[in-house]
Amino acid sequence: MKKKIVVSFSGGKDSILALYRLQKSKEWEIDSLLTTLTEDYERTTMHGVRNELLEMQAKSLGLPLRAVWIPKDCPNELYQQRMAQAVDDIKADGIQHIMFGDIFLEDVKKYRETMLDGTGITPIFPLWGESSEQIIEEFLSEGFKTVVCCSDTLKIDASFTGRVIDEQFIEDYPKKHDICGENGEFHTFVFDGPNFSFPVTYTLGETRMVKDIFSKEDRFYYVDILLERVDNS
Repeated sequence: MKKKIVVSFSGGKDSILALYRLQKSKEWEIDSLLTTLTEDYERTTMHGVRNELLEMQAKSLGLPLRAVWIPKDCPNELYQQRMAQAVDDIKADGIQHIMFGDIFLEDVKKYRETMLDGTGITPIFPLWGESSEQIIEEFLSEGFKTVVCCSDTLKIDASFTGRVIDEQFIEDYPKKHDICGENGEFHTFVFDGPNFSFPVTYTLGETRMVKDIFSKEDRFYYVDILLERVDNS
C-alpha cells in the first residue's frame, strides 16, 4: 500500500523533479502540493510567480493545491502560526509525510526537520546530497522545461532572468556558482515536463528590480511571467 505524501511546492525545477521521482516510485501516493503565497500580490512568496500560473501548473500535473497565504513582510511568528495550521490540517487528513526539494543546505534541512519535530509528520528529501550537476542533467534529460523568473544580481548577471535553462544556459552560467541555484542565485518556473498533461504557455512581461530588505540596495531582478491562455479542455 502506497504512503500518502504532501509535496512542498514552489513551482520551480527542484520541487518538480523531486515530485517526479516520487511519482515514478511505487512507494508514494501524492496527496497535494503545499505552496506559500503572498496575499497582497497573489504570487508565490519566494519566486514571485502569479497564482494563476501556479494553479495552471497544478491542473496540468493533476494535483490539488494546499495554499498557505501570508501577508507581505510577514513576521516570522505569523509565518510559523500559519505553517503550523497547515501541518495540522495535513495531519488531520491522515498524512504523515511532506516532501522537500532541498539539495545541500544543512541549515534549511535542519529548519524543516525542527519545524516538523513532534508533529507526527516526517520530512522526505529525494534530492538530498546529490550533485547539482547531475540533478540539472537529469532534469533536462527527462524533458522538463523551465524559465528563470528571478536572479540575485549580487551572484549572477540579471540577463539570466527570463532565460530557459538549456545547454547554452549551462555553458554561459558562471562556474563558481551552483548550477541549481541552491544558494539563491536564481529561481525558476517549470512550464512543461513528462508529468505535465499539457505545457503551461506563457509570455514574459515587465521586469523589476527589488531591494534587499536588509541593505536596502537594489538586488533581486524579477520578470513577470504572464499566462498565455489556450484551450486545454
